[in-house]
Amino acid sequence: MKKIIVLVLSLVLVSVLFTGCAGLSKEKLRVGMECDYSPFNWTQTDKSNQAIQISNDSTGYAGGYDVQMAKKIADLLGMEIEIVKTDWDGLIPGITSGKLDLIIAGMSPTDERKEVIDFSNYYYESDLVIIVKKDGPYANADKIADFAGAKITGQLNTTHYTVIDQIAGVEKTEALPDFSSMTNSLKSGFIDGYVSERPHALAATRVHTDLTFIGFDPDKGFAYDVNESNISIGMQKNSDLLPKINDALAKISKDDRAKMMDDAIAQSAE
Repeated sequence: MKKIIVLVLSLVLVSVLFTGCAGLSKEKLRVGMECDYSPFNWTQTDKSNQAIQISNDSTGYAGGYDVQMAKKIADLLGMEIEIVKTDWDGLIPGITSGKLDLIIAGMSPTDERKEVIDFSNYYYESDLVIIVKKDGPYANADKIADFAGAKITGQLNTTHYTVIDQIAGVEKTEALPDFSSMTNSLKSGFIDGYVSERPHALAATRVHTDLTFIGFDPDKGFAYDVNESNISIGMQKNSDLLPKINDALAKISKDDRAKMMDDAIAQSAE
């Protein structure tokens, strides 16, 4: 009889310990990003500045504004994040196929994208600029009309590329897959400029001191819906995550967001 009692107590103890250990593990959020769009996200070789190891890149760590935003949201939800390095064109398919839970990648909630996936409230608000050579012929431009005759590009499948059509007389060159390609093309003289959001321009021009960017007054720049420049988090249609993400975003103040972006811009130039 004593052996039976001891056995039962042992089983109960094992069950309690197992349940306790299971409770320590948190549900994971699989977050997709390019890890190549500074200062929103980039790849580095160590975990400095609170970078997170990339799940599908054994030697890479993801840093930047998107990573820190993902960490804050995960903390508020009591979850862990897994960074999945994904090409830009693979982000939305990653959501629809269930391979990703969230896109936190500097993506704007355009009407076209909202037909396929759902988006959170904005987590960053921005505007569109053109990055040029500091000693180039367009360094003193102050309106998009000044870029008539210029070779201008933007990233493939983005608003950055479509708004180029608003520049009368522009030579719209082939869209490029990422910002590294556009920076190299500009520095090599293949293009005269490329469209980006202001945060990337700030980061790029800190790293590449031979570049500058042109911002525009509202009546001199591109016409676009704020949904095509502000940034949101993408997820599956009718996802249970949507209200939770929006609630978490509401708890992150504008001052906190501004500091996170300032830090990301500074870190990207290190």
